[in-house]
Amino acid sequence: MAMGRAARGVLVLAAVAVGWAAQMTPNVRDTLVFKDGDRVQGSLVSADAQQIVFRSDRFGELRVAAKDAVVIRAEKVAAPAPPVLAPAGAAPAPKSVAGDDSDEERMSLWDRFSPSVLTAKVRNYFGPWHGRLVFSTEAISDVADRNTSSTEAHLQRKWTTNEVQLNARYDFSNTNQVTTTDLIKFWGQWRHDFNQQLFSQYRPTAEWNRASQLRGVPNDYVLLQQEVGAGYNLVARPTRKVRVGLSQNLFDTWNTAPVSSHVSHGVVSSFEETELNLPWRITIAQRGVWYPVRGQSDGWENRIDLNKKLTETLSTSLRHEIRRNNPDGTAQDYTRLKLLFGLDF
Repeated sequence: MAMGRAARGVLVLAAVAVGWAAQMTPNVRDTLVFKDGDRVQGSLVSADAQQIVFRSDRFGELRVAAKDAVVIRAEKVAAPAPPVLAPAGAAPAPKSVAGDDSDEERMSLWDRFSPSVLTAKVRNYFGPWHGRLVFSTEAISDVADRNTSSTEAHLQRKWTTNEVQLNARYDFSNTNQVTTTDLIKFWGQWRHDFNQQLFSQYRPTAEWNRASQLRGVPNDYVLLQQEVGAGYNLVARPTRKVRVGLSQNLFDTWNTAPVSSHVSHGVVSSFEETELNLPWRITIAQRGVWYPVRGQSDGWENRIDLNKKLTETLSTSLRHEIRRNNPDGTAQDYTRLKLLFGLDF
């Protein structure tokens, strides 16, 4: 009878210890990250070079090709073990094997820094905003030493009837240690669709050029342009979009060299925009603006981007930009052709 009571006492203590440990064990969930950035929470069942078996919280067991996704193991927080009295004569608990690695140690370098994982982390940070980080650089040494670099960031979010874009760019170049381009530019856009044909938009632009030349004279300037317009969708298909419209522009220009000055005036413009989604994950985006100005040469500008997605997260673009006779009167004309590489999220 004494032995029976002792056995029951040990079972009660074991049950209490198990319940206590269950309450203290944290809720551990792994994350299945696809190449397009989609994430699924759950627990990893098994993984090999060909297939990942993952038990998700919402969709049950998933079987995914190893080349299409990676698993980020959750960090396990070690809970302090409760004191448990072992019965007399029981064998001591086996010691932990020194060769056992933690989940963090078992994660490969590719799991930590692959483009899909990095993009998923950035996308998780920005939430419903999508965007692209772009860079380009060039170093040439012939009759002169020239270095050129360009960095650009793009954020975009769409609602049912609204779309917002935010952009920033920095261009720098020098020739024989003399700065020839030092340009910081910010621009954005808010478009509201009234129906499938009519829309309105607002486009603010800020440009700061610290290495401008106008007719051979230094002409550093800050340009603020605000464009308010309305337009019509000629084509509004998922793979093809063509828009035309009219806008009222307000230009404010602050010159810092050769003398400080400020000029402000308004100009009417017309614009045309085209977006095409082609096979092989190729897209074309183009925007042209015409500024008819009485008493002087008409101004116009155009930008076209040919973009090719190399993977779900990496892309390359060929961009051509041109600007002539900008109505502000002092901003520098240019023609640019660039090859860019980007990280999409």
